Amino acid sequence: MVRLMQRRISRVGRVAVGLVPLAIVLAACSGNGPASQGAASGGGTGGASSGNITVAASDDTNIQELFQQVLIPDFQAANPGVTVKLTYDLHGTNDQANFAKLAAAAQQNRDPAMDVTASFVAKAAKAGLLSTDTSKVSALSGIDPKIVAAGGPGAVPYRASSVLLAYNPDKVTNPPKTLDDLLAWIKANPGRFTYNSPKTGGSGGAFVATVLDKYVPPADRDQMTTGYHKDLEKSWDQGWQTLAGLNPYVFQKGVYPNGNNQTLQLLASGQIDMAPVWSDQFISGQAAGTIPKTVKVQQIENPSFTGGASYLGVTKGSKNQDLAWKFIDFILTPPEQAKIADKIAGYPAIPLSQLPADTQAKFKDAETQNLRAGYYSDHSTDINNLWDQNVPGK
Repeated sequence: MVRLMQRRISRVGRVAVGLVPLAIVLAACSGNGPASQGAASGGGTGGASSGNITVAASDDTNIQELFQQVLIPDFQAANPGVTVKLTYDLHGTNDQANFAKLAAAAQQNRDPAMDVTASFVAKAAKAGLLSTDTSKVSALSGIDPKIVAAGGPGAVPYRASSVLLAYNPDKVTNPPKTLDDLLAWIKANPGRFTYNSPKTGGSGGAFVATVLDKYVPPADRDQMTTGYHKDLEKSWDQGWQTLAGLNPYVFQKGVYPNGNNQTLQLLASGQIDMAPVWSDQFISGQAAGTIPKTVKVQQIENPSFTGGASYLGVTKGSKNQDLAWKFIDFILTPPEQAKIADKIAGYPAIPLSQLPADTQAKFKDAETQNLRAGYYSDHSTDINNLWDQNVPGK
């Protein structure tokens, strides 16, 4: 059996391993593997055709490899004479410190030491630290304005994902279509559903947030998406009661996996029949053979699970803004969007119809434009901590 966390979860949650940000400099070279395939799509912004830019990013290793092995080499091959330096903060361990450095550089009118950021973009946008000259990104007009606006002024979506309901059709012939249907199914099928604790992964966090949202007035939820309003969290009280009431009906009467991957492992091994999962992890798992091809996914309604885009931004203090915007514009071209879908199974930011048929087929069961926004980051932190207090063992 998959090794699981205890029913009562420590308030500490995952231990973040302190890592020094990894700096990678990728020199331009012609015919560099996949780069040669993208050379014909050199981006449409014009501007500088030589020079250097620094891209700052943070996330898991798959996103590091996306930039290091695909996006940066392709851009350099399409723009001879350009060098892109990637500074990577694995798991975002230093995001808070790096944001503070960016803010301090802006206040002191210093070079921010990053031209493009793929980290804390929404926070930087809200703080006015990004250039808002997004007209230089030709593909932006074809992206859902709500998705663009969710990132804040100057933020450009470049990939996305959402949480979906995965199920074993051999055991679940009529999967739930709405949240109420799902809650009823869980109680009617004890032990066959679970979700990971929200502190250990976003798929479980999306399930928790969706149950809480059942009781939050829409106007309040809108405010809690774009800012921190702790007084509005009182609307969560009934949701916590609902979640605690599920304890006898989830896997082993209240066992919650430690992370997104453990949830997928339980589903793949047949120990459960249904769970919330990240779209990209599910698609990648089926492609790798770790999740049976027979397992299906769908989105629920009223409300749907949360999802969202990941964003890029050009720092307001960058001395290389033309080249930085050209890099972002290049990433939103159909060939690069298709490579993002292939490399990490991320939803494309541009309309799916602009991509090859085989790429479109990857997402046939996912509603790639149905990206209901999650909570503002401070509310998400509160959800993680309050779940520990209000749900396990209650």
